[in-house]
Amino acid sequence: MRFFIAIFAYLPYLAYSQCIEKTELTNNCITFSVAAGTGCQWMCNYCEQNLGTTNYYFADGVCKYETGGCVGSPMLGEKYTCCSNV
Repeated sequence: MRFFIAIFAYLPYLAYSQCIEKTELTNNCITFSVAAGTGCQWMCNYCEQNLGTTNYYFADGVCKYETGGCVGSPMLGEKYTCCSNV
């Protein structure tokens, strides 16, 4: 039981570590790159949190929302940009 409690306590830090490079918010957009194994659900959550809205899009279309969650195929070493629609 202690093991699971310890893992849950560190989940926010593990999620943040998937972003390996972040730039500042510019023109309602944020650009970042991710670590290997990072999926679109994490990227969508990251954009929502950093843009402060659920109304956003990926400039390159790498991820998109479909029934059941955010899907796509991000790649290590690429830079991705998400922008607020507001």
